[in-house]
Amino acid sequence: MKKRLKTFKNHMVVSACLAAICAVQPAMAQDEAENDDEVVVTGVRGLPRSVQDSPVPIDVFNEGDLEGVSYTDANDILQTLVPSYTLSRQPISDGSTFIRPASLRGLPTDKTLVLVNSKRRHRAALVSIGGSGTQGPDIATIPAVALKSVEVLRDGAAAQYGSDAIAGVINFILKDSADGVTLTAQSGKYYEGDGLQYIFAGNAGFGLGADGFVNVSMEYSHSNQTFRNEQYCESWFCVPTYAAANPDFAAGVEDASLSEGSVVQPWGRPNAEAFRSFVNMGYTFSDSLEFYAFGNYSDSTSDGNFFYRYPGNGTIEDIRLEDGSVYNFLDIYPGGFTPQFHGDVTDWSTAGGFRGDLGGGLSYDLSGRHGVSKIEYFIENTVNPSLGPDTPTEFYPGDLINTETQFQGDFAYLVDAGLASEVTVGFGGTYMKESYELVEGDPASYADGPFALPDPFDLCDGMTGPTAAGAGIADLDCTNPDDPVFTVIGVGSNGFPGYSPEFSGKYKRDSYAFYVDVSADVTDKWFLEAAGRFENYSDFDSQLVYKVATRYELMDGLALRGSYGTGFRAPTPGQQGTTNVSTRLPNGFPVATGLFPAGGVVAQALGAEPLKPETSKNLAAGFTAAFGGIDLSVDFYRIALEDRVNAISTQDVSTDPMAGAAYDNYLALVGAGVVGAESIGGVFYFANAFDTVTKGVDIVATTDFDLGSAGRTSVSLAANYNDTKFDGDVNSLFNAEEQFDLLNGDPKWRGVFTAIHSVGDFTGLARVSYYGSYENSDGSPITAIQEFGSEFLVDMEVGYTFLDHYKIAFGARNVFDNYPDRGMIGETCCGRIYRSDSIVDWQGGYYYGKLEVSF
Repeated sequence: MKKRLKTFKNHMVVSACLAAICAVQPAMAQDEAENDDEVVVTGVRGLPRSVQDSPVPIDVFNEGDLEGVSYTDANDILQTLVPSYTLSRQPISDGSTFIRPASLRGLPTDKTLVLVNSKRRHRAALVSIGGSGTQGPDIATIPAVALKSVEVLRDGAAAQYGSDAIAGVINFILKDSADGVTLTAQSGKYYEGDGLQYIFAGNAGFGLGADGFVNVSMEYSHSNQTFRNEQYCESWFCVPTYAAANPDFAAGVEDASLSEGSVVQPWGRPNAEAFRSFVNMGYTFSDSLEFYAFGNYSDSTSDGNFFYRYPGNGTIEDIRLEDGSVYNFLDIYPGGFTPQFHGDVTDWSTAGGFRGDLGGGLSYDLSGRHGVSKIEYFIENTVNPSLGPDTPTEFYPGDLINTETQFQGDFAYLVDAGLASEVTVGFGGTYMKESYELVEGDPASYADGPFALPDPFDLCDGMTGPTAAGAGIADLDCTNPDDPVFTVIGVGSNGFPGYSPEFSGKYKRDSYAFYVDVSADVTDKWFLEAAGRFENYSDFDSQLVYKVATRYELMDGLALRGSYGTGFRAPTPGQQGTTNVSTRLPNGFPVATGLFPAGGVVAQALGAEPLKPETSKNLAAGFTAAFGGIDLSVDFYRIALEDRVNAISTQDVSTDPMAGAAYDNYLALVGAGVVGAESIGGVFYFANAFDTVTKGVDIVATTDFDLGSAGRTSVSLAANYNDTKFDGDVNSLFNAEEQFDLLNGDPKWRGVFTAIHSVGDFTGLARVSYYGSYENSDGSPITAIQEFGSEFLVDMEVGYTFLDHYKIAFGARNVFDNYPDRGMIGETCCGRIYRSDSIVDWQGGYYYGKLEVSF
């Protein structure tokens, strides 16, 4: 009963607005750039500057760069092109199966501000469970076919752009041509023979009167599941061993297997289907008045699975029914079961505004935006154990909805102060409302059935003997604590219980901000910028942050640059309000684990305190050089992040009075009114858990070779080193394993080397992605550490253009079919071969072909 992709006919939105972050640009400023270098609007609030002239490091990827990546998911494109941007696939991670969390400069994705056409992009409805509890925009909703360019600012910029811009800013610039049509089709599959994917995309530009345009982009994609797993066989349960002794079980496994070879626990890329679209438009009424608008509609559906439920795992247990007979869920699923989880993600936005020149050096930009992200969950092939044999096997656990509305005014004023350039004074203000809603699931998904308590039908008089109701039941042994009459099993749809009325609702807040930004070329060689921002949230104290940046040209082709700034990030309503109970493996064994809001009665009974904003201090210094046709930039950075939000380590819960702190946690849950507390084995919550210091360096070098009749070759090399350390003691909230893995679980070195050669109608691309070594620990206390070796992944593509309008290309990602090292300890269990959260791709080689038609 899987949800299908919904139509968008009533949702296609035209939307609007220019640049929240770059404020207002004087008319034709970009055309008046003094050189042919790529100009950027991100990172400055005055005139656009070239990449080399920017006082902060910015990567600019044009349409050709983006087309040179075979992925269409904007997340994968960024990971391919930007070494400090990393992405992992998390097959069993609740909603993170559908919306993948990313990282820039080693910090979670919600520390990076995302913009479209320089406007803040609304957040996704998903709050990642565990870890940093990331809630950032879903970049995958932006189709690659809609993009004219992408600007990646690798520097803290909260003083200019507001909350979230701690690690950097990513600005997606939409296509704005008024004519032309481009259609593309692409298909491929993995070397393993699975994961077939096909993509159809189109972009078309249309004139709007004499002085306007409408540009429309659409994309449809379909991806089949991959399987990188082996049979479930662990010390606590081994499918082959149990099947050999239980023929009925073996037949059930065969009938219900989820991948080839009767494997009960799939690991890989999920099935996915998506439709994504963007509209961008504008109209110039006069030199002093221009209208602009853009918007999107996206609908994607994907599936995944949870951990395999085997006989005796706490769910598939013997229970006694009211008539005294013994029942087991093997009657429904003879081979055990693996819950199947589905998510339908709907995302739409609209934005619009007017900008222009008021004369006298004053320009303006007045805009508004509205964005909505919604996830509808569905789970099947599971049970609500507490309902016993009356349980359904399909459930709707509920929805998550994130909504944002923002109005903004940006102004720029040019002042002649006798310096090498006019002083640009940018100033403005903004007001934003946002909400996060947890929508109640269907009643059966959270129902507290009779089997959530021992002896629900009073068949026994405590542990002394049967009652009148239990008299005559031959095999009932009320003196035996292991008799099925005392079995307690979980509440809610197993794997992902639904949102109950007690933990549903809407969390709201509003905020306003004012900023000022002053910049100028003080001399022909020295550029200086200073910015300050005041921001006030209804649920937090106000924040005042600042930034200074400078660039000094030592000689032609060589310049120093640097910046220092403070920043902040306000925890989102989602992070403050989300609740979740799901199956996790805190100690390698599956248990029902509950996440509760830090400001709520449940978490506070466990010792939590309400969340407060994260704050940062960013320091960067580097240089740019251009000699002999080579452009080079080297930038060092240090990000000190205080009161960093993260989930604490899972705390054990036990109904055993002798279990110490675990029993205290159980009593706290009961006291706070948590339904089904008896079936919860672990609890955690988000906290302002620790301080960190992140240090690193970015290196980017590019050059071109003109080979005459042999063609032209462009070469680029980008590398990043990133290292994070704790700043202070974290032992009270984190166990040894989580401390070690947070600091060492990702490669510290990453690099991308790309060469593109063109001759006549032929083009060839080769790309080498490098991932340095990294480590993983096995538990707490740590008894073993596995080091994963470095990896090189090679991509290649050959293209041919013919009849002027057609281009065909063939290529492969990970040509040599490299995999990361097999996981030997820690999270690698339950049929997993590779660490599923590794940022090193573990799907193997992929080959594809694509056709493009332009006219």
